[in-house]
Amino acid sequence: MPSVPLPNLDYLVARLHGRRGQFAEADKLDALCRLRNVADFVRAVSPRTRFTTVVDFQHGLINEMVQELADLGAQLTGAGAALMAWMRVRCQIENLKVMARAFATGKSFDVARPYLVPLPDDLSLDLEVLAAADDVESFAMAAPAGLLRDGLVAFAPAYEVEPSTVVLEAALDHTYFRELLKRTQALRGAARNDALIIAKQEIDTFHLMLVARGCFHYGVRGDSLEMFHVSGGRISLDRFRQMADADRLSDAVALVSGLVLDTWSGVGGRYASGTAECNTAMLESLAWNRYYRLARQAFRRNHMGLGAVVAFAAIRRIEVANLITLSEGIRTHMPADAIRKRLIPRNTEAIHV
Repeated sequence: MPSVPLPNLDYLVARLHGRRGQFAEADKLDALCRLRNVADFVRAVSPRTRFTTVVDFQHGLINEMVQELADLGAQLTGAGAALMAWMRVRCQIENLKVMARAFATGKSFDVARPYLVPLPDDLSLDLEVLAAADDVESFAMAAPAGLLRDGLVAFAPAYEVEPSTVVLEAALDHTYFRELLKRTQALRGAARNDALIIAKQEIDTFHLMLVARGCFHYGVRGDSLEMFHVSGGRISLDRFRQMADADRLSDAVALVSGLVLDTWSGVGGRYASGTAECNTAMLESLAWNRYYRLARQAFRRNHMGLGAVVAFAAIRRIEVANLITLSEGIRTHMPADAIRKRLIPRNTEAIHV
């Protein structure tokens, strides 16, 4: 069946190329790192807006990205529009994770509230009902109706066995990534191939961090995490099991280094278990470096197609993450070189891109 041309796709992608030129990347990031007060930083990044606090600025960035995804979806049809709509749900899930952590640790809603990002009405949560939940079933039923609620309900028995915030967060991520893969696979042609490369990197970053944090930080048994594996990424279920059964974090990473990370020195190298660099924060940064690189390549390769729209959304996500990190670094008077080392792509000798 022949594909139906997307309305005004050439015009849309041309606009995205122009918008991409305004992103805070490379030398622009270096210049922003040298700013020494938040007011100057906000003026440089968002001169037409006024924010009273750093938190307001960060929330504004996230909402601007959410609105951009909505605008992109409105200019697409079919599978492209459906994918953009689902990518917006990622921000809703982050708020739901905040509430899940409060539920699992018994913290009050007042403690969780500052970490919530105000989102558009269609991504809002019933916070009062979530906060009042006294068991995992009632918490799951308080989640938004549809896939997210269904996912939490399905994994509620697992939480009863392993009552950890890791389980609830993994349940939400598992649900999100299964649907992300489904909607990405519904694309056609070159756009499908490029979008799948980006999606699979994010899925396998989830697999890597689930083992790193779940097994090696929180001590959750590997067999308790197998159910959260998302079929369709580059890390197979068998490989995931091997990672979860590894004796050391560095051994687990060595099993998948070429699938999730661009460079890894391996067991006995500078990232061997026990060294300062072998930690979850470094692993996550290296994985997101690869995500960013793959998105940039896809943007260039599919420069006038739907794949460029998906890649643009991925690159924009990294820009927002960097700007939030920058705002925190400047607010806390962190030295410029220290801030730069926390940004994506992370500056480290181990990265070759």
